[in-house]
Amino acid sequence: MNVEQVAKQLEALGSPARLRIYRALVRAGHAGLPVRQLQERVGISAASTLSHHLHRLILTGLVSQERQATTLICRAIYPAMNDLVGFLADECCADETCSGTGEAA
Repeated sequence: MNVEQVAKQLEALGSPARLRIYRALVRAGHAGLPVRQLQERVGISAASTLSHHLHRLILTGLVSQERQATTLICRAIYPAMNDLVGFLADECCADETCSGTGEAA
């Protein structure tokens, strides 16, 4: 992953509303959630507000939408989530030098 993409994803998740939306979709699993059900779960009363937040998450590659007849299903894109978490954790403590006591020198 490149730093610019990571920054955009973290910025999108930096909104409390978008973070609640994303967590609800992650929790829902691969089946995702219909927009109306997602709206109820996260407590966003205005459909236009939810649409705005979803659009930001879709643009950053964290969420997808699929139309099934008259229902719009939203899903977390798990590979993108794993890439983002991996990017943050990949170099954890890489510059730490160990003094043998378990603490950074």
